[in-house]
Amino acid sequence: MGIVWTDRSVKDLQSIFEFIFKDSPYYAERFIKSLVKSTEKLESMPLIGREVPELPQHNLREIIYKNFRIVYRVSKENDIIIISIIHCSRDFSSAING
Repeated sequence: MGIVWTDRSVKDLQSIFEFIFKDSPYYAERFIKSLVKSTEKLESMPLIGREVPELPQHNLREIIYKNFRIVYRVSKENDIIIISIIHCSRDFSSAING
């Protein structure tokens, strides 16, 4: 059992990092480290996140870190698959499908 970051979620992390980096390289690195660390609890408590209200039928769950929704699913092997990281101000359906 482990946490697996999809290509999309890694790109999301990179975009967040680059956005914050413009103002502060120090805080960009610190924020990303904290965001990633916030997912570690999923290894021992994979169902701690709520079902994604917009897509309950897709077995997607989410945890919130600051202003970001970290969307994931639990695989049959009990791996945590991080799907995407979406800012709370974004329209969820366009963010997850785009």
